[in-house]
Amino acid sequence: MRELHFKDNFWNTEIISTVGYDSIIQHLNDGKRTSTVITTYCSLTLLPLTLDVLTFGCVFFQVEQHMDALHKQKAAQYKKTADAKKTYEQKCRDKEEAEQNMNRNATTSSSKQQEKLYAKTQQAKQTAEEADRIYSHNVSLLGKLREEWLNEHVKACEFFEKQEVERISTLRNVVWTHLNHLSQQCVTSDELYEEVRKSLEQCNIQEDIEHFINLRRTGDKPPASVPYENFYNNQRSAPTRSLPTAVYHLIIRLFDFICKYDHQL
Repeated sequence: MRELHFKDNFWNTEIISTVGYDSIIQHLNDGKRTSTVITTYCSLTLLPLTLDVLTFGCVFFQVEQHMDALHKQKAAQYKKTADAKKTYEQKCRDKEEAEQNMNRNATTSSSKQQEKLYAKTQQAKQTAEEADRIYSHNVSLLGKLREEWLNEHVKACEFFEKQEVERISTLRNVVWTHLNHLSQQCVTSDELYEEVRKSLEQCNIQEDIEHFINLRRTGDKPPASVPYENFYNNQRSAPTRSLPTAVYHLIIRLFDFICKYDHQL
Protein backbone atom coordinates (compact mmCIF):
# COMPACT_ATOMS: atom_id res chain seq x y z
CA MET A 1 0.00 0.00 0.00
CA ARG A 2 1.31 3.42 -0.94
CA GLU A 3 2.28 5.62 2.01
CA LEU A 4 0.60 9.01 2.30
CA HIS A 5 2.67 12.16 2.70
CA PHE A 6 1.97 15.80 3.47
CA LYS A 7 3.43 17.07 0.18
CA ASP A 8 0.90 15.11 -1.92
CA ASN A 9 -2.32 15.81 -0.04
CA PHE A 10 -2.47 19.44 1.04
CA TRP A 11 -3.00 21.33 -2.20
CA ASN A 12 -5.93 23.40 -3.42
CA THR A 13 -6.90 24.32 -6.98
CA GLU A 14 -7.37 27.99 -6.05
CA ILE A 15 -4.02 29.67 -6.69
CA ILE A 16 -4.29 32.08 -3.74
CA SER A 17 -5.73 29.52 -1.31
CA THR A 18 -3.66 28.48 1.73
CA VAL A 19 -6.19 26.02 3.18
CA GLY A 20 -3.84 23.03 2.86
CA TYR A 21 -0.90 24.82 4.46
CA ASP A 22 -3.14 26.22 7.20
CA SER A 23 -4.41 22.71 8.00
CA ILE A 24 -0.85 21.45 8.51
CA ILE A 25 0.10 24.42 10.70
CA GLN A 26 -3.01 23.89 12.84
CA HIS A 27 -2.11 20.23 13.30
CA LEU A 28 1.49 21.05 14.25
CA ASN A 29 0.36 23.65 16.78
CA ASP A 30 -2.02 21.11 18.31
CA GLY A 31 0.88 18.65 18.54
CA LYS A 32 3.04 21.28 20.19
CA ARG A 33 0.39 21.83 22.87
CA THR A 34 0.22 18.07 23.45
CA SER A 35 4.00 17.96 23.89
CA THR A 36 3.80 20.83 26.38
CA VAL A 37 1.18 19.02 28.46
CA ILE A 38 3.22 15.80 28.53
CA THR A 39 6.39 17.75 29.33
CA THR A 40 4.68 19.35 32.31
CA TYR A 41 3.32 16.01 33.49
CA CYS A 42 6.56 14.06 33.19
CA SER A 43 8.67 16.91 34.59
CA LEU A 44 12.44 16.21 34.64
CA THR A 45 12.09 12.99 32.69
CA LEU A 46 11.31 15.01 29.59
CA LEU A 47 14.07 17.60 29.87
CA PRO A 48 15.73 16.46 26.58
CA LEU A 49 12.34 16.66 24.89
CA THR A 50 11.90 20.22 26.14
CA LEU A 51 15.16 21.23 24.50
CA ASP A 52 14.15 19.49 21.27
CA VAL A 53 10.81 21.30 21.29
CA LEU A 54 12.53 24.67 21.71
CA THR A 55 14.89 23.93 18.81
CA PHE A 56 11.99 22.79 16.67
CA GLY A 57 10.08 25.95 17.55
CA CYS A 58 12.85 28.21 16.23
CA VAL A 59 13.17 26.37 12.91
CA PHE A 60 9.40 26.07 12.61
CA PHE A 61 9.02 29.82 13.08
CA GLN A 62 11.57 30.52 10.33
CA VAL A 63 9.84 28.20 7.85
CA GLU A 64 6.44 29.63 8.75
CA GLN A 65 7.67 33.19 8.24
CA HIS A 66 9.13 32.29 4.84
CA MET A 67 5.92 30.60 3.68
CA ASP A 68 3.75 33.46 4.94
CA ALA A 69 5.88 35.90 2.94
CA LEU A 70 5.50 33.76 -0.19
CA HIS A 71 1.73 33.56 0.30
CA LYS A 72 1.51 37.36 0.55
CA GLN A 73 3.69 37.85 -2.54
CA LYS A 74 1.62 35.34 -4.51
CA ALA A 75 -1.67 36.96 -3.49
CA ALA A 76 -0.36 40.46 -4.29
CA GLN A 77 0.94 39.40 -7.71
CA TYR A 78 -2.32 37.62 -8.49
CA LYS A 79 -4.21 40.85 -7.73
CA LYS A 80 -1.82 42.85 -9.94
CA THR A 81 -2.34 40.34 -12.75
CA ALA A 82 -6.13 40.49 -12.40
CA ASP A 83 -6.05 44.30 -12.43
CA ALA A 84 -3.73 44.31 -15.46
CA LYS A 85 -6.12 41.98 -17.26
CA LYS A 86 -9.07 44.30 -16.62
CA THR A 87 -7.06 47.28 -17.87
CA TYR A 88 -5.94 45.33 -20.95
CA GLU A 89 -9.50 44.37 -21.83
CA GLN A 90 -10.76 47.94 -21.35
CA LYS A 91 -7.97 49.39 -23.53
CA CYS A 92 -8.81 46.86 -26.24
CA ARG A 93 -12.42 48.02 -26.15
CA ASP A 94 -11.30 51.66 -26.34
CA LYS A 95 -9.12 50.83 -29.34
CA GLU A 96 -12.00 49.10 -31.11
CA GLU A 97 -14.32 52.00 -30.39
CA ALA A 98 -11.79 54.49 -31.78
CA GLU A 99 -11.32 52.43 -34.94
CA GLN A 100 -15.07 52.11 -35.48
CA ASN A 101 -15.57 55.83 -34.93
CA MET A 102 -12.85 56.63 -37.47
CA ASN A 103 -14.37 54.28 -40.04
CA ARG A 104 -17.88 55.67 -39.55
CA ASN A 105 -16.71 59.23 -40.17
CA ALA A 106 -14.24 58.46 -42.95
CA THR A 107 -16.48 59.87 -45.70
CA THR A 108 -18.39 62.55 -43.81
CA SER A 109 -15.69 64.36 -41.83
CA SER A 110 -13.18 66.91 -43.01
CA SER A 111 -9.53 66.07 -43.53
CA LYS A 112 -8.63 67.82 -40.27
CA GLN A 113 -11.24 65.83 -38.36
CA GLN A 114 -10.00 62.65 -40.00
CA GLU A 115 -6.48 63.45 -38.85
CA LYS A 116 -7.72 63.88 -35.29
CA LEU A 117 -9.64 60.62 -35.45
CA TYR A 118 -6.62 58.84 -36.89
CA ALA A 119 -4.36 60.25 -34.16
CA LYS A 120 -6.86 59.19 -31.50
CA THR A 121 -7.03 55.70 -33.01
CA GLN A 122 -3.26 55.39 -33.07
CA GLN A 123 -3.06 56.56 -29.47
CA ALA A 124 -5.69 54.01 -28.43
CA LYS A 125 -3.79 51.31 -30.32
CA GLN A 126 -0.52 52.16 -28.56
CA THR A 127 -2.26 52.24 -25.19
CA ALA A 128 -3.83 48.83 -25.85
CA GLU A 129 -0.48 47.39 -26.89
CA GLU A 130 1.15 48.73 -23.73
CA ALA A 131 -1.67 47.28 -21.59
CA ASP A 132 -1.19 43.97 -23.40
CA ARG A 133 2.53 44.04 -22.61
CA ILE A 134 1.93 44.83 -18.93
CA TYR A 135 -0.72 42.12 -18.61
CA SER A 136 1.50 39.53 -20.28
CA HIS A 137 4.42 40.56 -18.07
CA ASN A 138 2.33 40.16 -14.92
CA VAL A 139 1.13 36.72 -16.03
CA SER A 140 4.78 35.74 -16.52
CA LEU A 141 5.74 37.05 -13.07
CA LEU A 142 2.84 35.22 -11.47
CA GLY A 143 3.90 32.02 -13.21
CA LYS A 144 7.46 32.32 -11.86
CA LEU A 145 6.19 33.12 -8.36
CA ARG A 146 3.82 30.16 -8.55
CA GLU A 147 6.69 27.81 -9.45
CA GLU A 148 8.76 29.14 -6.54
CA TRP A 149 5.83 28.71 -4.17
CA LEU A 150 5.18 25.14 -5.39
CA ASN A 151 8.78 24.16 -4.67
CA GLU A 152 8.82 25.87 -1.27
CA HIS A 153 5.45 24.34 -0.34
CA VAL A 154 6.81 20.86 -1.05
CA LYS A 155 9.95 21.58 1.01
CA ALA A 156 7.86 22.94 3.88
CA CYS A 157 5.58 19.89 3.80
CA GLU A 158 8.60 17.57 3.91
CA PHE A 159 10.09 19.53 6.82
CA PHE A 160 6.82 19.59 8.75
CA GLU A 161 6.23 15.87 8.20
CA LYS A 162 9.77 15.06 9.35
CA GLN A 163 9.27 17.12 12.50
CA GLU A 164 5.93 15.44 13.13
CA VAL A 165 7.49 11.98 12.78
CA GLU A 166 10.25 12.94 15.23
CA ARG A 167 7.77 14.47 17.66
CA ILE A 168 5.55 11.38 17.70
CA SER A 169 8.56 9.07 17.98
CA THR A 170 10.07 11.10 20.81
CA LEU A 171 6.82 11.30 22.73
CA ARG A 172 6.29 7.57 22.35
CA ASN A 173 9.78 6.79 23.62
CA VAL A 174 9.59 9.29 26.47
CA VAL A 175 6.24 8.00 27.69
CA TRP A 176 7.60 4.47 27.49
CA THR A 177 10.66 5.45 29.57
CA HIS A 178 8.53 7.33 32.06
CA LEU A 179 6.33 4.31 32.53
CA ASN A 180 9.41 2.17 33.17
CA HIS A 181 10.40 4.57 35.95
CA LEU A 182 6.96 4.39 37.44
CA SER A 183 7.08 0.62 37.26
CA GLN A 184 10.27 0.59 39.32
CA GLN A 185 8.72 2.84 41.93
CA CYS A 186 5.37 1.11 42.06
CA VAL A 187 5.81 -2.60 41.57
CA THR A 188 2.25 -3.25 42.58
CA SER A 189 0.98 -1.15 39.68
CA ASP A 190 3.22 -2.74 37.08
CA GLU A 191 0.44 -4.82 35.56
CA LEU A 192 -1.52 -1.69 34.71
CA TYR A 193 1.52 -0.05 33.16
CA GLU A 194 2.15 -3.17 31.12
CA GLU A 195 -1.24 -2.72 29.49
CA VAL A 196 -0.24 0.78 28.49
CA ARG A 197 3.05 -0.51 27.12
CA LYS A 198 1.17 -3.01 24.99
CA SER A 199 -0.89 -0.17 23.59
CA LEU A 200 2.27 1.77 22.83
CA GLU A 201 3.64 -1.21 20.97
CA GLN A 202 0.79 -0.81 18.52
CA CYS A 203 1.79 2.77 17.77
CA ASN A 204 2.47 3.17 14.06
CA ILE A 205 3.87 6.53 13.09
CA GLN A 206 2.91 6.21 9.44
CA GLU A 207 -0.64 5.27 10.39
CA ASP A 208 -0.84 8.38 12.54
CA ILE A 209 0.44 10.53 9.68
CA GLU A 210 -2.00 8.91 7.25
CA HIS A 211 -4.89 9.28 9.70
CA PHE A 212 -4.32 13.01 9.83
CA ILE A 213 -3.96 13.21 6.04
CA ASN A 214 -7.18 11.24 5.47
CA LEU A 215 -8.98 13.39 8.05
CA ARG A 216 -7.84 16.81 6.86
CA ARG A 217 -6.58 16.43 3.29
CA THR A 218 -7.49 19.33 1.04
CA GLY A 219 -6.55 17.97 -2.39
CA ASP A 220 -3.81 16.34 -4.43
CA LYS A 221 -3.72 18.83 -7.30
CA PRO A 222 -1.84 22.14 -7.12
CA PRO A 223 -3.41 25.19 -8.74
CA ALA A 224 -2.97 25.48 -12.50
CA SER A 225 -1.06 28.38 -13.97
CA VAL A 226 -3.01 31.49 -14.92
CA PRO A 227 -3.21 31.56 -18.75
CA TYR A 228 -2.87 34.53 -21.04
CA GLU A 229 -6.33 35.23 -22.50
CA ASN A 230 -6.40 37.17 -25.77
CA PHE A 231 -9.22 39.68 -25.79
CA TYR A 232 -10.13 39.13 -29.43
CA ASN A 233 -10.28 35.35 -29.25
CA ASN A 234 -12.77 35.60 -26.38
CA GLN A 235 -14.79 38.19 -28.31
CA ARG A 236 -15.04 36.06 -31.47
CA SER A 237 -16.09 32.99 -29.53
CA ALA A 238 -18.72 34.85 -27.48
CA PRO A 239 -22.24 33.53 -28.20
CA THR A 240 -24.91 35.79 -29.68
CA ARG A 241 -27.04 37.25 -26.94
CA SER A 242 -30.72 36.46 -27.03
CA LEU A 243 -33.48 39.00 -26.40
CA PRO A 244 -33.55 39.91 -22.66
CA THR A 245 -36.36 38.22 -20.75
CA ALA A 246 -37.74 41.52 -19.44
CA VAL A 247 -38.04 42.96 -22.97
CA TYR A 248 -39.71 39.77 -24.19
CA HIS A 249 -42.40 39.93 -21.47
CA LEU A 250 -42.96 43.64 -22.17
CA ILE A 251 -43.69 42.90 -25.85
CA ILE A 252 -46.18 40.14 -24.88
CA ARG A 253 -48.03 42.48 -22.52
CA LEU A 254 -48.15 45.23 -25.16
CA PHE A 255 -49.53 42.79 -27.75
CA ASP A 256 -52.30 41.67 -25.31
CA PHE A 257 -53.24 45.28 -24.63
CA ILE A 258 -53.58 46.08 -28.37
CA CYS A 259 -55.76 43.01 -28.92
CA LYS A 260 -58.11 43.95 -26.05
CA TYR A 261 -58.35 47.55 -27.30
CA ASP A 262 -59.26 46.46 -30.85
CA HIS A 263 -61.87 44.11 -29.47
CA GLN A 264 -63.56 46.92 -27.52
CA LEU A 265 -63.71 49.04 -30.68
